[in-house]
Amino acid sequence: MDTMTAITQRNTATAKTPGAATVREQSTNKRASRYLLGGLRLALGWIFLWAFIDKLFGLGFATEAKSAWINGGSPTKGFLTFGVSGPFEGFYSGIAGAAWADWLFMIGLAAIGTALILGIGMRIAAVSGGLLLVMMWTAALLPANNPFMDDHLIYAGVLALLAVTNAGDTWGLGRQWARLPIVKRFAWLR
Repeated sequence: MDTMTAITQRNTATAKTPGAATVREQSTNKRASRYLLGGLRLALGWIFLWAFIDKLFGLGFATEAKSAWINGGSPTKGFLTFGVSGPFEGFYSGIAGAAWADWLFMIGLAAIGTALILGIGMRIAAVSGGLLLVMMWTAALLPANNPFMDDHLIYAGVLALLAVTNAGDTWGLGRQWARLPIVKRFAWLR
């Protein structure tokens, strides 16, 4: 029996074993997972970055031009004044339109979106993005379509998944970022 026949028989036998995947299938699944996670990272990054851009310039999607931050509008005032409900309504209404809240919100949107798009600082982006999303979830308790679950919590979970799987390495600068001396020294910057 020649070597090629032996390899073919071994791979065929493995493929017929229930629950066993060939090395090729495992590699394909791993590659597909990396690309899917990279795509999710880019998509979620764009959601954050687009929210920043629209609120900054008032492009007419969620923010009208007259309410744009660049035109003196407040990115937090409208929602935190009229869109909050539930047990934290008083807290969020109290910070609506505050300059510090506007700056923190806009810097957060821009930084989280940029980090996700570039694939760098994924752990920081996941923690800060998750915190922002959970705060947005608490601003409108209970959700309109479900007793407790909404897209903010799902996005927060996706952010955590992206961070723990190093999703910034695929279609991003995550590998190069990880080689920086400061990132090697402080792993939480990864």
